[in-house]
Amino acid sequence: MRPLRRDAALDGIRALAALGVWLLHVASNTGVMYGEGMYAWLLSRLGMAVPVFFLLSGLLLYRPWAKAAIEGGPLPGAGLYLWRRALRVLPVYWLVASLALWAWTPLDWTGWVVWLLLLQNYVPGLHSAEGLYQMWTLPIEMAFYLLLPVLAWALHRWSVRGPDVPVRLLGGIAVLPVVSVASVLAARVLEIPDLALWLPYHLVFFACGMAMAVLSVWLGGSRLVGSLAPQLLVLALLLYAVLSTPLAGPRTLTLPTLGESLFRMALETAVSVLVVAPFALAPDPGSLRHRVLGNPVFAYLGRISYSFFLWHAPVITLHRKITGDPPFTGDFTSLAVVSFVVSLLLSVASYHLIEHVALTLGRRRSAARPPEAPAPQPAAPAA
Repeated sequence: MRPLRRDAALDGIRALAALGVWLLHVASNTGVMYGEGMYAWLLSRLGMAVPVFFLLSGLLLYRPWAKAAIEGGPLPGAGLYLWRRALRVLPVYWLVASLALWAWTPLDWTGWVVWLLLLQNYVPGLHSAEGLYQMWTLPIEMAFYLLLPVLAWALHRWSVRGPDVPVRLLGGIAVLPVVSVASVLAARVLEIPDLALWLPYHLVFFACGMAMAVLSVWLGGSRLVGSLAPQLLVLALLLYAVLSTPLAGPRTLTLPTLGESLFRMALETAVSVLVVAPFALAPDPGSLRHRVLGNPVFAYLGRISYSFFLWHAPVITLHRKITGDPPFTGDFTSLAVVSFVVSLLLSVASYHLIEHVALTLGRRRSAARPPEAPAPQPAAPAA
């Protein structure tokens, strides 16, 4: 099989998504996003970065399984995959979460266990903690990590039963958005808003990434997508402007209606796909879009983006504790500058001292494994 290459532009997209989440929280903590005017609405929808993160996870993590199904290679080992996911996510998360919980949220030992095992979304009253309000996304990511080997195995079994493996893979993946729509319906009709903290509610974003993984392996690089890349990115901006209106629901924690929820999900899905597709389906390092997002600065920010995502909320909380600003007040510029610089420095340190060390350990274990024998190829049909 052709080796998978890392695309620096996708790291750049991850960096922009992390910066979007950070800017959203600066705007919400200072109350800027609750002001009047389109600028406030645009800031309030920067949570759009989370679907982009989910889509990238579906794309990058499922792609080895898609390659195995389409090109006939061995399936990735589930045990090694889960080990590397745990090393990627847990060590630095444990550090940041432990510091914030110790500083601001008294818990008994069961609460600590819940948080350290990323189970907070499933325990009423424990899914939020001071300085850790961004962490609701990680139990969803972890649930997808655990589900993916089973999902990939089922898709593989389904796809090899027919001659058109990529088409059958896409058909199987198409079931997942239906689960998301059903979850939105259940959350609103049955009045269970906490369903929005569970994986099924967000499967549509992971599914789009998985479908993009299939297309990227199947097509290699699409000239059509490459030629239309500028138009696709402009369309993403226009749809983001529509998302930044009351049509997609309120800016506050007030629950949206069923129609607003479905409309918002559709727009977030479309924007995520339009942003990532020109890079995932038309990899062209020489293009302007790749040179901009794939430059060394953005690529490096993308590599440390997970640490930045973890650190920025505790840093914002600490800054507000020191300044004593009441909720939804304070100087936007001051908080933005201080929180960015401090979060960036902490992220650089934790990436090189914790994340990189853990990832190196995972790669060493992978290299120590003996190579797997190639999967037997089916005999050619008789003439």
